Amino acid sequence: MANTQFTRAIFPGTFDPITNGHLDLIERGARIFDELVVAVLRNPDKNPLFSLKERLEMLREVTAQHPNVSVEAFDGLLVDFAKQTGSTAILRGIRAISDYEYEMQMAMMNRRLAPDVETVFLLPALNYTFVSSRLLKEIYLLGGKIEDLVPAAVFDRLQAKVPVP
Repeated sequence: MANTQFTRAIFPGTFDPITNGHLDLIERGARIFDELVVAVLRNPDKNPLFSLKERLEMLREVTAQHPNVSVEAFDGLLVDFAKQTGSTAILRGIRAISDYEYEMQMAMMNRRLAPDVETVFLLPALNYTFVSSRLLKEIYLLGGKIEDLVPAAVFDRLQAKVPVP
């Protein structure tokens, strides 16, 4: 018997900036779930390079070809946002063992807070296992090449915001 239940998942993050690793997970999540909400964390403590508005705009631009992907901002507990949006799953990417330890702890706490919301882990494509927004920003600011690790529209905005010779 086929499962006819509608599934909405949340893919949370800061996305400062969006990487091709993020995009890989978004595209795969869009195939797995009926709807995927890319949830941009509003966290003033992180001191992001791009404003919340800019990150939302960039994400909407690079996900526009996926009709079942939406982009929203949130703050507070992720499980509360999941309930607000009617989401039954949280999509998370795991690049390394260090990610797994942190993500497992978060998944267990989220399960305690909202037992009806499942956490689903995806491994990134092999060529993105080492990519993180923090690392890419650092490399870019030091003059390193990152064009093949972020969507072209994101790279253009990065160059406009922080021109590096």
